[in-house]
Amino acid sequence: MEKRDEELIAEWLDRDPELKRYVEEHRELERLLEGFNRRPYLTAQESMERKRLQKMKLAGRDRIEQILAKYRQKEGVL
Repeated sequence: MEKRDEELIAEWLDRDPELKRYVEEHRELERLLEGFNRRPYLTAQESMERKRLQKMKLAGRDRIEQILAKYRQKEGVL
């Protein structure tokens, strides 16, 4: 994540409940994925769950980017 994105998140996190929800979800998914990534071997079921979590994380990241784009645009207008 770029430094400016991190600054925008820090600035708006407490003021935008949707952004806060997606950022918290993203962090939780990252934590869960780290657990899978530390394992030397995954069962087929674990591998499917890992892929599902990765897709959820990516979708959440896309939504965070959409929200940040809204704030970037506001900054450009000001």
